[in-house]
Amino acid sequence: MIKNQLLIILGPTAVGKTNTAIELAKRLNGEIISADSMQIYKHMTIGTAKPSKEEMQGIPHHIMDIIEPDEQYSVASFQKDAKEKIDDIFHRRKNPIIVGGTGLYVNSIIYNMDFTSTISNWSLRKQLEEEAQKYGNEYVHNKLLDLDPEAAERIHKNNLKRVIRAIEVVHESGEKIGDFSKQLKLNDEYDIILIGLTRDRDELYERINRRVNLMIEDGLIAEVKYLLSLGYKEDIIAFKGLGYKEIINYLNSKYSLEEAIEIIKRDTRRYAKRQLTWFRRLENIKWYNLSEWSSNEKLIDNIMEYIEGHFNLL
Repeated sequence: MIKNQLLIILGPTAVGKTNTAIELAKRLNGEIISADSMQIYKHMTIGTAKPSKEEMQGIPHHIMDIIEPDEQYSVASFQKDAKEKIDDIFHRRKNPIIVGGTGLYVNSIIYNMDFTSTISNWSLRKQLEEEAQKYGNEYVHNKLLDLDPEAAERIHKNNLKRVIRAIEVVHESGEKIGDFSKQLKLNDEYDIILIGLTRDRDELYERINRRVNLMIEDGLIAEVKYLLSLGYKEDIIAFKGLGYKEIINYLNSKYSLEEAIEIIKRDTRRYAKRQLTWFRRLENIKWYNLSEWSSNEKLIDNIMEYIEGHFNLL
């Protein structure tokens, strides 16, 4: 059976995924599906680095601006929405391109991850998030240690989302959460090609620093003030994203503006490092170090040669 061929472009924040994906989409008769857990939110544009209409250059982008900042959205939601978009784009005889840096979102397409039996307990999640905020991450991690020592050993205390999810699974099902990395099987629905983008560390970190400066210049503070004026509470999940929580702390006089900016830069650099660690565990990625390419056109030509060697393009 001939499978539909799916291109996925991944890499750390600020590496240059958007520009590369748009240039490829122009050549491939493609449409872009965002795999970014922050770009799903409406009204949050500057801090999530959404491409402008001009930057999109007429290429359709999907799974952006789809929910309000206080609405719930899970990996299961993304998987469902992404597969619907993939099927729709293929049906219209175009090429879907998944682009993003949210590891779990990307994994939900690359691997067979069945979320149909997943049980959620939003009130428990909120309670645990509030306890972490009040008493610290270690307090919540110790709860997991009592319930599932193996998971507690595997999941770092600062990975609060996974700690809470592991507690939730035990609470709702009575079963311990499995190690996903040992259970994953490749998705056989599509013929997938993975393109990984990276840069030399110093260059990537400098791009991150410049991006944060530009976000401030473009009005990140005003964006956060506007969101608060709409009535969104400071403890919603969307505000835990990089940039937003720091600016809220600045507005609440917990940080000076200079401190807030430096924390955003530092934590974004750390996030980029974690993203690269995550993606390097994946197999069959063709990596491109953008620092080694003096010409963007030559880079795109090279990527296209690689794609054409693996895909029967529409």
